[in-house]
Amino acid sequence: MRTSHAALSALALAATLLAGPTAAAPGLPSTNVAWQAAAADADIERAFAQARAERKPLFLYWGATWCPPCNQLKATFFNRQDFAALSRSFVAVHVDGDRPGAQKLGRRFKVSGYPTVVLFTPEGAEITRLPGEADASQMMAVLQLGLAGGRPVKAVLGDALAGKPLPANEWKTLAFYSWATDDQQLLPRAEVPPALVRLAVACPAGEAEMQTRLWLKALAASDEGQGVKADAALRARVQRVLADPAQARQQMDTFAGSDAAAIVRVLEPDEGGAGRAPLVAAFEAALRQLQADATLSRGDRMGALYGRVELARLDLPRDAAQVRLPEPLLKDVREHVAAADREISDGYERQAVVTFGASVLGRAGLWAESDALLKANLAKSHSPYYLMSQLGGNARRQGRNDEALDWYAQAFEKSEGPATRLQWGSGYLSALVDLAPQDGARIEKTAAQLFAEAAKDEGAFEGRSLRSLQRVGSRLQTWNADGRQAAALRRLQAQLDGLCPKVDAADGQRAACQALLKPTPKKAEQAA
Repeated sequence: MRTSHAALSALALAATLLAGPTAAAPGLPSTNVAWQAAAADADIERAFAQARAERKPLFLYWGATWCPPCNQLKATFFNRQDFAALSRSFVAVHVDGDRPGAQKLGRRFKVSGYPTVVLFTPEGAEITRLPGEADASQMMAVLQLGLAGGRPVKAVLGDALAGKPLPANEWKTLAFYSWATDDQQLLPRAEVPPALVRLAVACPAGEAEMQTRLWLKALAASDEGQGVKADAALRARVQRVLADPAQARQQMDTFAGSDAAAIVRVLEPDEGGAGRAPLVAAFEAALRQLQADATLSRGDRMGALYGRVELARLDLPRDAAQVRLPEPLLKDVREHVAAADREISDGYERQAVVTFGASVLGRAGLWAESDALLKANLAKSHSPYYLMSQLGGNARRQGRNDEALDWYAQAFEKSEGPATRLQWGSGYLSALVDLAPQDGARIEKTAAQLFAEAAKDEGAFEGRSLRSLQRVGSRLQTWNADGRQAAALRRLQAQLDGLCPKVDAADGQRAACQALLKPTPKKAEQAA
């Protein structure tokens, strides 16, 4: 997909901009619950008014149609009969990030990552953020705790860090809290690993399962050397969990996926150390059992397989594309992913698990199989543009840059929903700047199209959409680092000059628009 290298005038740009697909109406997460779709403050106020009138908590689900973990929740949690029965005890609200106004709600509730699940008191205080990565039955248990009169998590955390005694249910709330989606509303990101260590130390010995969970979370969050200083007692605790199938299953979500390798790096940082091989072997054995556990969801079992691949890559460069892993592991990867692809019939589960499987194949160095899986599933996916982006990533990691750009272009073209289109478009533009900086016409045309779409979206300068546009601005400034693209940036700035005055000045939105193509102070100093 190529365009002329000649510079385009602002008039020509305006004439050739693509309108892009219209936004598909986001669906509700499930049909068995009385979900209320929300996209504006008025929707939320009505929902909270109902919650107060009925004296019920409010359950907020923030997600997107394409998002694999969101689809995992739809396939394994929201469709459960016990969740549907429990939903009579709360007001269920769904915010799809692509609904008009949704990104403003994201800022209001400090939610950005898809999916985020929050339980509120009727007055609007957060009881907890639910762990979407946990086993569905565990997530259900945490929800039931919150519905049984749980205190707001901020108060619970404050008391725990202050050394005050907590009841067992509050230790469970902290141990299962979703730090991955906290968005720094409880603690700054850098403070999470040491806080988890403090919580693990403070947790009573009688709450052994919760204490272990907190230690495992602290270890996984400390991959870069933050928070945890490993000692013999902590190593022994982890080994006991791995050696006990029941404990390993209880704690599965704390060490599956990439977390097993992260924990090994903290506990045994020396690649040649005597303790590393036995620890890796213990993780491998536990993950193999979880991968074969038919009581777990396919997504969780795929996470166990992913963990095994990451352990096999432990001493390789983290971004290495061409790797040679043990043949028995490669055989397991091929067979497990093929079985999932063959057996899955639910569309939500397919979007979650097959895309995950393609990532596992790629991390194992099986790029041809990963590509084939994704291409075979394009027609089966309700969000094929997500798979197209994965195909672009596969091609890029293998150095096939023209193919990568073609896939990124198709993904952007097919993407649906205002926030999603800005996200996919910013990714495409970033790849163009990295892989084809000489193609000025295509870069300028893509940026102009994104600004034109932002002009039609009242939420373009909020939340994830703003971050997508800021990424566009940053990449364009990088592209013009030597000043050779100054004319293109002037034309794009002229387009913004027509757009920004129409943007709401509230909450810094207009100022954010005006700053998109302005160098940061550091860049301005470098340019001078």
